[in-house]
Amino acid sequence: MHSEVSVQLTGNQEFRFDLQGQESMAHEAARRWLDDQFIALDCEPLRASGKVLLADKVLTVARAAGSSLFSDPVWSRDFARAASAALARPVVRVDVPGMAVSY
Repeated sequence: MHSEVSVQLTGNQEFRFDLQGQESMAHEAARRWLDDQFIALDCEPLRASGKVLLADKVLTVARAAGSSLFSDPVWSRDFARAASAALARPVVRVDVPGMAVSY
């Protein structure tokens, strides 16, 4: 099965991560990784209620990471593995300017 995560940061700045052949991350490990990054990158909840959905967490971590972290091959691979595992989807598209996550 095809497995890929793509992140659109700005107009033409897109990062694609092919997860074919990569070791999958367990759902709970993926959630913990995203939680840790959410805190480390000083992310803020998108909703006024303070509730943070997994898709919101993926989006805000991607936004806070920017091109500098996505240029790091280890961090970006872990992000892609965590996003795919946490959302339980083989194909994930993160559109930061559009504030959307699609499958």
